This record gives sequence, C-alpha cells and structure tokens, in this order.
Amino acid sequence: MTDPTPSDVALELERLRATVETGFAKVDGSLALLVQRSDQTDARLADHEQRLDALEKNRWPLPSIGALAGVAGLALAVLAQLR
Repeated sequence: MTDPTPSDVALELERLRATVETGFAKVDGSLALLVQRSDQTDARLADHEQRLDALEKNRWPLPSIGALAGVAGLALAVLAQLR
C-alpha cells in the first residue's frame, strides 16, 4: 500500500469538511423549523387560554343556580302551605 500524498489528504479533508457543513446546515434548518413551530404553538396556547378565561368569566356558576332553584322551591312550598 502506498502512502497518501499530502494533496490526497488535503482533498479528503476538504470533502469531509463539506460533508460536515452540509449536515450541520440540515440540522440547523430542522432546529429552526422546530423553534418556529414551538413559537406558533405557544401563541395558539396563549390565545386559547385568553378565550377560556373570557368564557369562564361570563358564565353563571352552578352553585348560584342551585341556590336560586332552592329558594324558588322554598317559596313555592311556603305559598302552597299558606293556601
């Protein structure tokens, strides 16, 4: 087997460097895409939380409805006893 010449070693190192740079570019692009998707997901989650908070603020709580029904039932029972 013959010893490689310095020019052969330099050529192979250049090829290896190009391959590594290409791989890093692909990984960098994939990471950028993941970061973008994560940001979009965070924005959508914040929007959903705001909408849910608005819905919760505008609804009648169930215990209040139960209390009103109980008072109405008591009033009807009292009226029925008085007649």
